Amino acid sequence: MPTLSPEFSNKACLEARGISHSYGRNTVLHEINLKLRSGELTALIGPNGAGKSTLLQIMQGMLNPTAGKVLIGEAALQSCRQQIALMPQRGRIDWSFPITALEMVHLRQPRRQSGTRGMTAQEALERVGLIDRATDRLGMLSGGQQQRVLLAAAIAQNVQTLLLDEPCSAMDPPTRAQVIELLQELAREGRSICLTSHDWGTALMQYDRVIVLDGQVLFDGSPADVGQQLNDLMSSATRCPH
Repeated sequence: MPTLSPEFSNKACLEARGISHSYGRNTVLHEINLKLRSGELTALIGPNGAGKSTLLQIMQGMLNPTAGKVLIGEAALQSCRQQIALMPQRGRIDWSFPITALEMVHLRQPRRQSGTRGMTAQEALERVGLIDRATDRLGMLSGGQQQRVLLAAAIAQNVQTLLLDEPCSAMDPPTRAQVIELLQELAREGRSICLTSHDWGTALMQYDRVIVLDGQVLFDGSPADVGQQLNDLMSSATRCPH
């Protein structure tokens, strides 16, 4: 396994403490406590409406929680948001906007200080396997290719923490496998990566850590441990009398 890069692994990690959130009277998150770790690819799974996207938005600072706080180390999130990149769901983007894939990635890149070297937009597209479509308009791309443009835009920000909302939802199985392999590589370089997913069963084994969310954290651990806990839960549910 490659050595973790000090560029990422020496940075403080994101932590959610006591996060709760409500939309009106509807509570979608209740006292969420979790800490991401450097070099780890984490899957956040749960049913529709479990609060997965809401939690990612809170951890990125796009949404203020009803209660609790998000920290980077011991620093307040708002002072460190430049260390976090959020990849939104594909459906949140207007793909008819008349720009190219390369321009899309450029738009998401922060201004760099003179003398600093980060990943270029071209390098990001190369890593997601789309450099040959760099000059294509967004609307010319397939759903899976659009997903990869969003991923390139996130990793081109060269941040320690990547929050990815259903990054593989529109991809065919071969492309999905390539993207998961890329995310594993990015994690091994020292990044903290948390993605929402509908994976289940043996598919969970491709992650380092699995968190099961349904308004609150139900399980949090290794894929093997969480898989066993889920199996036990489903077994007990089928034994319950109707």
